[in-house]
Formats: sequence, structure tokens, C-alpha cells
Amino acid sequence: MSLKKILILGASSDIGFKTINLFLEDGWEVFAHFNKNEKKLQYLKNDFEKINLIKYDFKNTKNLESQIKKKFNHGYHSIINLIGFIDNKSYMKSKMKDTITSITINALAPNLVIRNNLQFMIKNKWGRIVNGSALGIPYGGGEYSYNYNLSKHCLEFIPGKFKLLAKNNILINNLRIGHTDTKIHKRMKKTLFGKKRVKLIPLNRMATPEEMANYLFFLGSEKNSYMTNQTVSSTGGE
Repeated sequence: MSLKKILILGASSDIGFKTINLFLEDGWEVFAHFNKNEKKLQYLKNDFEKINLIKYDFKNTKNLESQIKKKFNHGYHSIINLIGFIDNKSYMKSKMKDTITSITINALAPNLVIRNNLQFMIKNKWGRIVNGSALGIPYGGGEYSYNYNLSKHCLEFIPGKFKLLAKNNILINNLRIGHTDTKIHKRMKKTLFGKKRVKLIPLNRMATPEEMANYLFFLGSEKNSYMTNQTVSSTGGE
């Protein structure tokens, strides 16, 4: 591919920011989607010509399908989805609208973006799709992450169509992202729960954002030439 284009959904997160850097350094043109924290992405835009910023809030479900077609140009060789909306609602306290909102933002909207881009990947006979998923799925998630983990569980569903698309060199995988040293977890680390949480990890430490970005870069670039239709975990042994 002479010009490689990647869309990163949820690009303003700590892991997303590191992932952007890896693809820019490898010569990709990056389309960085965000809802908040634009300032950090603007710094990158000042240093790299091949970065385009796309601001959109998937919580706005009015005409969602038409808005997605308008906002995203569907000409991406690779898509990495790092959207992770958390409403901190427990199972007992969640209302139906809360659950629908989480599933829409974390699973349905990203899948619409992916589906609309598939014809481009099929035409080019090349595509990489990576969904960032949650460590908590096998364990039922935390008390206040019911909707988040349910939506990520939905996200992990890989349609049978993708097994057929493998012949077009379109590979899709889910990465369950382990406990990572991001801003949220740094605050948690200072609490008693945070200290106990780290001790549950066999490696006895949190991952760094750079480590997670390296796995995402592998799965979303030419380095991944064979793995597809898999859900894999990078969790330090948990």
C-alpha cells in the first residue's frame, strides 16, 4: 500500500495517544476520532502532517447511521476501536436506557463505522480491524461497570461474515486490555483498593500504555499477517 490510512476511535485516551504515535512513525495517515481532550491531539497535529481529527459524540443517537456516513469517509485500511464509555452504574441501579446507551456507544456505533468501511477493504483486498475489549468480561466485571462490560461483551461478537472476508486479507481481532497505568488507574492506584488490585496481577504491576499500544499496532498493521477472528488477552497473567 502506497498510502496507509487508519482510523482510531477513542484516540484521545492514554493508550490511543501512544497508538497514534506508533502508526505515525510508521508512515500511516491517521484519522483520530475523539469526543473530549482535543488539546493533546492538537499537539500531535502540529508535529505531524498525516493526522486528521474527527470530533463526534456517539451518545448523540439522532440520525446516528447518517451521521456516521457523513463524519467518517470509509476509506480506511485499518480501524482500531478504543471507545470505552463507562457510566459507573451497577446492575441493580441500571435502567434500560443506561444499558442501551452503553451498548450503542461501545458496540453498535463502532460496528456501523466498521461495516460502512468494509467495501473499501474488500476492494483493496487488505484490512485490519481491532476492537479494544475489557478484562472483566470473563469474571462478570466490577460492581459499577455492569453496562460497560455488557457492551464490551457485545463488541466481542465476530459475525460469521468475517470468516469469509479472511480470503480478502481482512483480519479482525479483539484485544482484552488489562489493568493499565492510565490517568484513571493512576488515581485508583493511590487507594487501598488500587493497591490490592495490582497485587492480583501475577506480574505484580500494571501495564504501561506503550505496552498496550504495541499490541494494538501489531494487530492493526502489516505485522499481523495471519491472526484473525480471535479474542486475545494482554493482562499480565490474570
